[in-house]
Amino acid sequence: MSAASRAPLGSNSSPRTTRNTRSPRVRRRAALTAGAAAAALLVSACGSGGTSGGGGNTNFVTGSDGTSTVAKGERTPAPDLSGKTIAGKTLDVADFKGKVVVLNVWGSWCNPCRAEAKYFAKVSKAYAGKGVQFVGINTRDTSTGAALAFEKDWDITYPSLYDPTGKLLLRFDKGTLNPQAIPSTLVLDRDGKIAARSLSALSEERLLKMLKPVVAEK
Repeated sequence: MSAASRAPLGSNSSPRTTRNTRSPRVRRRAALTAGAAAAALLVSACGSGGTSGGGGNTNFVTGSDGTSTVAKGERTPAPDLSGKTIAGKTLDVADFKGKVVVLNVWGSWCNPCRAEAKYFAKVSKAYAGKGVQFVGINTRDTSTGAALAFEKDWDITYPSLYDPTGKLLLRFDKGTLNPQAIPSTLVLDRDGKIAARSLSALSEERLLKMLKPVVAEK
């Protein structure tokens, strides 16, 4: 509390009266401030878009629909993405080199992730025999139970790496992903390089718009 707020209001107001009238105001103000901070954190933790974290020379060109692409000769390799899945199995994305890989960053707590889940489930099955592998990166779930239930609810059959603290996300080059933009999606070409990106939830149409050109590459 500042010195000004501690000062008496006037000679007719006793210290006891001053404390009794101002303390509730201070408490209400603190509660409102804390509530606003919590709301801001919730929004940032499950954003519907935004810019990538930091600068970095990632060569992305953003289209009118918000998705970004990188020309074939200007792409950078994805970092090491390996570890345990939410099902407790070992997974290394590098093992899928030679396939187009769709990486989807999601959390069971995230409403936009729920909105796009049915499209990922559908497209992953449709492209399973076309040299495409979907891989999830589950983040900020404090246990795998909620994540496994999410996959069951939305009939998601592809694996997801378990990354509760976001360590895998921080391996990407600066400017590639924004850890606060959940969900996010990356498409890797057959050489394991980043070809396309979205920092917001995807419709089936936008997901296919990202995926089809990379699949068609020779």
